[in-house]
Amino acid sequence: MIDYGRDYPDPFAAELATIDPYADVPPPDEPMDGREVGADGGGADRDGKPSMATRLVELAQARYDVFLGQDGEPYAVDRAGVSLALPLRGRTGLRQRLARAMFATIGRVPPAAALTDCVNVLEGTALERDRVPVALRVARRADRLVIDMGTADGRVIECGPHGWRVVRGSDVLFRRTALTGAMPDPDPAGTLDAFRSGLNVSEENFRLIVGWMLHAFMPDEPHPVLGLVGEQGTAKTTAAKQVACLVDPSPAPTRTAPKDLSDWAVTAAGSWVVTLDNISTIPPWFSDALCKAVTGDAMTKRALYTDGDLSVLAFLRPVIMTTIEAGALRGDLAERMLPIELERIPPDQRRTEKSVRLAYEDAMPQTLGALLNLLCDVLAVLPGVHLSRLPRMADFARFLAALDQVTGWTTHQDYEDTFEDLADTVIDGDPFAAQIRANIERGLTFDGTAAALLGWLHPNPEGTPSRGWPKTPRGATGALKRSTPALLKVGIHVEHYRTSDHKRERRVRIRRADGPDGVDGSPRRPSVHTQSPGWGHPG
Repeated sequence: MIDYGRDYPDPFAAELATIDPYADVPPPDEPMDGREVGADGGGADRDGKPSMATRLVELAQARYDVFLGQDGEPYAVDRAGVSLALPLRGRTGLRQRLARAMFATIGRVPPAAALTDCVNVLEGTALERDRVPVALRVARRADRLVIDMGTADGRVIECGPHGWRVVRGSDVLFRRTALTGAMPDPDPAGTLDAFRSGLNVSEENFRLIVGWMLHAFMPDEPHPVLGLVGEQGTAKTTAAKQVACLVDPSPAPTRTAPKDLSDWAVTAAGSWVVTLDNISTIPPWFSDALCKAVTGDAMTKRALYTDGDLSVLAFLRPVIMTTIEAGALRGDLAERMLPIELERIPPDQRRTEKSVRLAYEDAMPQTLGALLNLLCDVLAVLPGVHLSRLPRMADFARFLAALDQVTGWTTHQDYEDTFEDLADTVIDGDPFAAQIRANIERGLTFDGTAAALLGWLHPNPEGTPSRGWPKTPRGATGALKRSTPALLKVGIHVEHYRTSDHKRERRVRIRRADGPDGVDGSPRRPSVHTQSPGWGHPG
């Protein structure tokens, strides 16, 4: 059990002064292979004293505990410091701290080889330890949420059904990256008024944004992709930065689209909220990666510089995108989207970017305090909220229902309405789904194999099918499954089945939906049942 609160003597001052950083380096006129090697294969210098690397290991082990995080990466935590998990390498890691402490104490730079050997030994030690949960910005402990403020003193915000407070130290280990910024001190008497005035959206869309921001503090639930869409001049990038930095402040809040899976892994690992700016097209691999990121599913890829080792990428991230063409979305990603339309700013109401930024930064303590107050209210009633029918992003829908209960808003209903609007746009952008809809609207139905489906649709009878059109029965089946949720929303029913004869042939049936409980494309609205949570409403 790691005790992070104890006071340990600092071994650096006394020990570092006794270390000669060049003890294991031969004189310039002596060949390298003339160095004495200890019985442990390099643990002693020419005088029989422990080598620099050995002493650095002893020094690190006297002050730090090393372990493996749940992500499989080795970390170190300072027993006498704040509860931060330090990577062993990198600009903010333990290696750099050891080098800095060495120079500050004896005025010499330790050899790179000694530092490398030291870190290698510590990594090997970490592999023998049990894995420990390491959080990024947010974590859950029982019925409370713990939010890392990103400050040097390690303060966190504890938020629960009875209120929130700022405390020093926590039983949660957080990691930080170069993209981790500091939160302001929240104002308990704050309001959302200033934040509202800085967003050019309708009132119902503003409330949906607030619901998304509050849900982004939930570390273990899938979050829909917040899509900020609108024509040029609607300040989409500015709005994305404002939303992201209230939940997860960062010196670089927005990033460009990743070029491949490895680039995406780096992008998603650096911050809790991932904000992607100016996304015009979404290739299939990126669509799949986004679906996995918002639900927390894992991806695997070959580890760097290896032939057989695998690297597991498991990210659960709130994602924001701007300038998304909804028609470029595949059906599975569209179901995980919360599209927000930004309104054009009249010329007489435009402000300079500097004035907007200063007003936003001045109001951040009040806005953050108001969000935390509202989050505590939602956490108090959330256990008693149940939906009779759950959409794809069920946890988010239930959270919105709880938010409506404490505010009187209609965010849950508004979120349900976005699916129907988005379905039309997705179908319009998918020629395969658009042709299915066109055939059904002409009164046609289909019942046959996937190969026959390609012939029934006839995308281009006079020539080569259009770009993106499936060319094989297997491709047709995949395209149909991806577009099925959007087709159902517009009243088209798709059924996959096998024949009952000895052939057991795979077939698909497509027709205009008719039937109860949403089969006709106009689903009945789910009712919301509430139960008393069993405690008083937090003040």
